[in-house]
This record gives sequence, structure tokens and C-alpha cells, in this order.
Amino acid sequence: MTKDQISEILKRVPSWPLERQQELAELALEIEAEVADEPYVLNADERQAIEEARASGVATAEEVEAAFARLRRA
Repeated sequence: MTKDQISEILKRVPSWPLERQQELAELALEIEAEVADEPYVLNADERQAIEEARASGVATAEEVEAAFARLRRA
């Protein structure tokens, strides 16, 4: 994809539904952090989902840590 094609798509983003704009913004921030080699910072919803999963007892602390270790390597 060329820079011009990307620019054209970005011009249309404001016409998208708000939640899709938010989705794109979050994805862009995630990509930007990867490019800058910065650690990913969880948003409030992600943090809450993790806390709920931990409290549910579905996975042990060791299983949760192993999952995060796999994500950190990805």
C-alpha cells in the first residue's frame, strides 16, 4: 500500500462509526509502540478483563504468567 492510499483511507476515518474509529486508534497505538520497541500498556478494559480472569480461578497464577510470557515474546 502506498502512502497516498494510506492518506486517502485516513481521510475517510472520521466518517466511520465512533467505535470503529476507536478500534483503529488503539491498533495504531499498539503498532506505534511495537515500532518504537516500547512495552504495550494495557487500557482500562484490558486491565479489568485480566483482573476478572484472575479472580475467576479459571487459570492459575502460573498459567497467567506463562500466557503473558508468550505475549511478551511475540
